[in-house]
Amino acid sequence: MLSESKIVVIGGGTGNHTTLTGLKKRNCELTAVVTMSDDGGSSGRLRDELGQLPPGDIRQCLVALAADDYISAQLRKLFNYRFTSGQGLNGHSFGNLFISALTDITGNPATAIAEASRMLHIKGSVLPVTLTPTILKAKLFDGTIIDGESQIGLRSTMYDSEIDYVYLEPTAYPYPPVIEALEAADAIVIGPGDIFTSILPNLLVENVANAINQSKAIKIYICNLMTKPGESDGFAASDFLKLVKSYLYTDKPLDYLLVNNVSLPQSIKKRYLRVGQQPVELDIENCNKLASHIKQAPLLRAEVYLRHNPDALANAIIELIDSHRSANR
Repeated sequence: MLSESKIVVIGGGTGNHTTLTGLKKRNCELTAVVTMSDDGGSSGRLRDELGQLPPGDIRQCLVALAADDYISAQLRKLFNYRFTSGQGLNGHSFGNLFISALTDITGNPATAIAEASRMLHIKGSVLPVTLTPTILKAKLFDGTIIDGESQIGLRSTMYDSEIDYVYLEPTAYPYPPVIEALEAADAIVIGPGDIFTSILPNLLVENVANAINQSKAIKIYICNLMTKPGESDGFAASDFLKLVKSYLYTDKPLDYLLVNNVSLPQSIKKRYLRVGQQPVELDIENCNKLASHIKQAPLLRAEVYLRHNPDALANAIIELIDSHRSANR
């Protein structure tokens, strides 16, 4: 890499975790911007019972950016520990409980995240996209309104109609450091992640889309490996790009589309097909209209689950930043 770049990674869940895990080993200044609309599982229970922001996606980013020394590694394991028994504890992640306790002690979720960041000696910073308690909602083409991220993810099992659009209620306002990070960034990386429930909720927060558009940073979209039932059934790469551009309110193509070009193992592919997931097709002709450059690279890590390889993903992102910088000198 030519020199340290400021990289902002936008998303949530395992997508952010994967991207950050690879990038933290690189010479860059990292900021993770994290969706705050999770209302399922441990995060949802804590949100409902304590009236706090959901900690799950924040926890994943903190764990991804934690230092690799012995103490931080042990804390990382502790943060990822999930209780499998105990009345009231079963299903909760220790990290989620820890962040919730810190929020109660400090009286502020941003302060709690900062304290947890110091304890884990993370590289970079983790920022909630908003501190506004808000609910993600989806309007289907038949007029049905679905309340909550967890219910949107189950749409295909409950409703025949597809998603028309998603929105936040009430209106969410950005955590100010998020706008500052976007304005100062050299690169803004969007994805991978569930399009309607991990990616778009960030863009729905007031002024975030505008800050991304106005930033001089290059914009990189990382395409998902697989479709997801209820969210992206039958999607090709261009369908993801169209949605991102639509919620950014821009006609300008994104700078880069980053997509895996390694074939999926047939055994794993068949297993995913049985649950309604299929590989995302790269429809290059359509994508060329939506992204200025398409970068194909071997990004696959095929184990029990299909995931992006963190190191390969980081290499590809850094190469794009360096080549763009060199070309514009």
